[in-house]
Amino acid sequence: MIRNWTLILALCSVGCGGDGADQATANKAPTQEAAPAKKKAIKFDPSTLAGEALKIALVPSPAEMQMALSNAGLQSQLSTMVKSRDISMDIENKDQIAVRTGVVLADLVLTVKTASDEDQIARLERIKAGLTALGAGEEVAKTLDELGAKIKSGSGSKEDLLKEFDELSGVLVPEIKYSAGEWVIPLIKAGSWLEGAHLVAGAIKEEGKFEEAGRLLKQPHVIDYFIGYVEREGAEKAPDAVIAKLKESLQTLKEVTAKSVIEEADVNTVHSATAAVLTML
Repeated sequence: MIRNWTLILALCSVGCGGDGADQATANKAPTQEAAPAKKKAIKFDPSTLAGEALKIALVPSPAEMQMALSNAGLQSQLSTMVKSRDISMDIENKDQIAVRTGVVLADLVLTVKTASDEDQIARLERIKAGLTALGAGEEVAKTLDELGAKIKSGSGSKEDLLKEFDELSGVLVPEIKYSAGEWVIPLIKAGSWLEGAHLVAGAIKEEGKFEEAGRLLKQPHVIDYFIGYVEREGAEKAPDAVIAKLKESLQTLKEVTAKSVIEEADVNTVHSATAAVLTML
């Protein structure tokens, strides 16, 4: 099921408002018989969809960050740098829930080969709680429960789990109702990316390979994408402390990545700016 989500997200994460109609509903002309049971169709602008799908695809997943680190010649394994966090989803602010869910998703992916079954299941339960709070439907909870059952039974290799977890971190499912707005997935991905960027900066610092910083951390298009959602138009009130700190950190990272050369001091700035958000969760 998870393997089919990538293309679905590109169509569903944009334009989905509070009613959460899926792509199939949007594309089908309702028949007289089926109309009462169907949700109202949403008309998508193809050019907007294409642009948003491209932006989503440009955001590296946690597994891709680890691969980039290895390709750059660094020996660090991000899994060993993941901190044990008891991140609660029992809060009111949905922006913050989305960011927290993204952080836990990143940790789940990065530690798939090293974490205990108990830790993996605990992270899945936190993700489930976060997505439920954000309006996810029963299908989402069912899929996460299936992954948990697979871990408990010991079926499937670590490589298979890594693939499924990484796809889960990069995409969600069309059953999500987006009750909080179309910004949900970008903020979840912002949480995952924030955790990954923090760990990558830490690895660069630890190995002293600052010459690789530009290749690994210079992602202004990703930062601009997230800033656009953190500062989204129409917000009814000022963001809470965590989201305000996230906005501040993204602005700092934008300034750093605008430099032609990223040096040791800049890597330290990235590491501390991302830590400032993560320590508040």
